[in-house]
Amino acid sequence: MTTATPTTDGTTTGGPADEKRPALLRFRPTELDTVPEVAELLDRLGLGGFVPDGLTSFGGRNDNWAGTTTSGEEVFVKTVSRGPDGDSPELDRTLAYEALAGRLPADSPLRSPVHLGAHRPAALNAYRLLSGSRSGSEIALDGGFDEDMCREAGRAVATLHALDPDGADIDTGEAPLPPLGWLEAFPWSALHDRSMAQIAAWKLVQDDVEVVDALRGLRAREESAPRTPAHCDLRFDQFLLHEGNLYLCDWEEFRIADPARDVGAFIGEWLFQSTYSVFAPTGDPGADAPVLGFDLTHEEIVERGSASLRRHVPRIAAFWEGYVECRTPDAELAERAVGFAGWHMYDRLIATAQAHAILNPVARAAAGIGRVLLLNPSGAVATLRLEAPSGSSR
Repeated sequence: MTTATPTTDGTTTGGPADEKRPALLRFRPTELDTVPEVAELLDRLGLGGFVPDGLTSFGGRNDNWAGTTTSGEEVFVKTVSRGPDGDSPELDRTLAYEALAGRLPADSPLRSPVHLGAHRPAALNAYRLLSGSRSGSEIALDGGFDEDMCREAGRAVATLHALDPDGADIDTGEAPLPPLGWLEAFPWSALHDRSMAQIAAWKLVQDDVEVVDALRGLRAREESAPRTPAHCDLRFDQFLLHEGNLYLCDWEEFRIADPARDVGAFIGEWLFQSTYSVFAPTGDPGADAPVLGFDLTHEEIVERGSASLRRHVPRIAAFWEGYVECRTPDAELAERAVGFAGWHMYDRLIATAQAHAILNPVARAAAGIGRVLLLNPSGAVATLRLEAPSGSSR
């Protein structure tokens, strides 16, 4: 299940409900003397130590530090998770991406913040800080994630999927979401850190036999699909806009997987944004004014939702256009991607339910859309303008 996590520039995830916060929410960083490995890493990289003045941290579950070093470099250092035995698959996957990305030409559509080095025992990564960057989630909420930017995102994701992994040491393990075991029963060990709304969201999935069957079918189709390098945790806030260039970051879930996961996640982000904008203010031109207290009839929700979808579909289409410019997808990728977009709607509503006691109308509307996509992915391909590239058949 997705929870709030930090990105390379320090932004936090959690869906549009959380994205109303500033993209760069600063905190007092964890005292560096309690994590001496940070100084060890910076010193080994020849960067000097962090200058105390201006040192800051960003929200998220993992410790991180951002600031200027004594050598004058602006640096972001971030921890990733470690297992009980001290190993860190998240660090391994990040480093695997960095090694593969080293094969990219300088003018590649796929850009990521410069990785300066890692401290394996402490599971630390150091990056060049993209000062003044804005996260894709903030830009989307302001209405600025336009068709041109979506097309650029599509080109970046396609470039990732087109990378040749031959000879690279990349995780080939199964992506964790959706967790098939949780489709039957919620694990008792997970109850203590789940809100009542999150448990209710899981019940929406578990009590719907058709959705459960569709999710199992999606995972079965994935097993026979072509595999490529894939991000596997794609969301708006994994994109950063810095000095006019779009960057993709946070590679902790990077692995060899079905490319439809990434395409579907990007589609799902826009569909969730479309659902959210029915009930809450955004900077999106043409969006209806919000209705406080969710005071809408069913007919009004349908009408406003349809209008919102019409505004967002051109962005999905632009992403797909950029994607097929850089990579020819397999004939069934679009349909699988729609299925993963359906799962993404459930994943987002589960994540945004973390701080609530009951499911709000946004969550229930998202679940309804996710259900439609999962049960009839082929029927949504044309609606979302995921046309097959010329010369291919579907």
